[in-house]
Amino acid sequence: MRDLDSAELAVIAARTVVARDLLWVTAKNRSTGADQSLGFWNDVMTITASIKDGRTGSMVNRDFTGVGDALQVGKIPLTSDITIRSVDIDLPHLDSIVEQLVRTYDVRGAPMQLYRGYFDSATRVMAAAAKPRFVGYVDGAPIVTPKEGEEGSITLHCVSTTRELTRTNAEVRSHESQLARAAGDAFYKDVGVVGDWDIAWGVARGKVSGGDPNKRDGFGSGGLA
Repeated sequence: MRDLDSAELAVIAARTVVARDLLWVTAKNRSTGADQSLGFWNDVMTITASIKDGRTGSMVNRDFTGVGDALQVGKIPLTSDITIRSVDIDLPHLDSIVEQLVRTYDVRGAPMQLYRGYFDSATRVMAAAAKPRFVGYVDGAPIVTPKEGEEGSITLHCVSTTRELTRTNAEVRSHESQLARAAGDAFYKDVGVVGDWDIAWGVARGKVSGGDPNKRDGFGSGGLA
């Protein structure tokens, strides 16, 4: 069940509402490695909209470029478990800002959020801050370059944040890795060489094996010497 404000419920009940989708993607600048965020929505013009951040829960204002009906959102699975959900979002391949997002920037694994905003049809003002519908990552962004007479497309394949539960730990059992976690922790200091240590069990260190096993290190057949 979506958590809607009273103002949103009022315009929905009065049937004076226009629903719009707003997409926010934070990609990597291929040249500098810095984060670059761009927003799009399925209407015209560029707007500054108040949204509720799906990761921090804070209210912030963000700019969204209008791309009209070319922004199409696929069916979003509505589940209450921790399965990995996915959704496809189509964008116009000829829009210069969209081109910047998928060609100039690197969207592989980019954090993304999809919001739903409810606008009053009379005033064209959003009734309340847009709420997140889907929070996750861009898992792929195939670009279809059309032949003459055909249509191209850009589709963002997005997966939910629950995919993080499948991520494996890249750390290894090393002294350096342990120090990165806790400075001064020497638990793994000798992990690289301990396998070569000569551990003496019931034999004096360095004594050559052989002879009577019952007379080594003061242990006789009668027990302790």
